[in-house]
Amino acid sequence: MKNTKVTLVPLAEEDREQFILDNQWAFKHSALLEFGERDDHLDNDGEIISRKTIEMSIDADNNETYRIVLDGRNVGGVILRIDKETNCNELEILFIKPEEHSKGIGYGAWLAVEELHPETKVWKTCTPYFDKRNIHFYVNKCGFHIDEFWCEYFKPEFDFPDETCDGMPEDEGPDEMFGFIKVMKP
Repeated sequence: MKNTKVTLVPLAEEDREQFILDNQWAFKHSALLEFGERDDHLDNDGEIISRKTIEMSIDADNNETYRIVLDGRNVGGVILRIDKETNCNELEILFIKPEEHSKGIGYGAWLAVEELHPETKVWKTCTPYFDKRNIHFYVNKCGFHIDEFWCEYFKPEFDFPDETCDGMPEDEGPDEMFGFIKVMKP
């Protein structure tokens, strides 16, 4: 399994805007590959993930935001929600710039996340149903298991009634998502 050694660097305020733009482009790129611009996966601003959602994730209590750095270059980013009481943590956002795909960077970043939080009992995350690349990555590379399929027949419960995966507002994002879990310790 390809594992490129990367560094996780806390997000600097002066890099915040570019982090948001890089994040939006990475998510949009996946949707455009799958659907082109013909469907309703893009919001009114032409994005899969809104600025508001990313900002909410960056600014949320208990969240940690990092740039994924390779050879001094910003190649992606990650946002983690860390629960120090239960050690049940969430990977809210992980993205790699599309031009950096297939180089082992995502897997290297995931290994760095696990190393950063060895106390974690359970990791959770989610991804849109159409993003086969992400589904493959989480299941076949990182060892997550699909534990839920969110659709019109099943909507997960969250801490806040108007929140869905990644803290995004209920009316944003794909209607169908896979929920993943990785048990680290019983």
